[in-house]
Amino acid sequence: MTDTLGRRLARAIADKDEAGLRALLADDVDFKALTPGRSWEGKGPDDVVDAVFGHWFEPADRVVAVPDVSDGETVSDTARVSYRFDLENPDGAHVVEQQAYYRPADAGAERIDYLRVLCSGYRPR
Repeated sequence: MTDTLGRRLARAIADKDEAGLRALLADDVDFKALTPGRSWEGKGPDDVVDAVFGHWFEPADRVVAVPDVSDGETVSDTARVSYRFDLENPDGAHVVEQQAYYRPADAGAERIDYLRVLCSGYRPR
């Protein structure tokens, strides 16, 4: 299976790979997200990394499995990836799923310049 930008995004998040996530994002990435109880908005990799690793997946959260990554569907120039993580933290075992819509900076580009994420929130596993 092709290693798409979407699959690389899911892997960087699951691995808590800040450098890997930054490498996927254009310098002016347009970012918006919706998680239970909060919306997020930013411009640039710092805002994305802060949301993802500073709030969504904190140091105590450990991804133990990635049971599903699904991508390949597009809506015109916008690609979609969904991913589900099994994780554990001091509060117990959880599952979380996110849907992300993204656009590469240019056709064939290796960086994302538009990113929208919808998150299920942490659900008991």
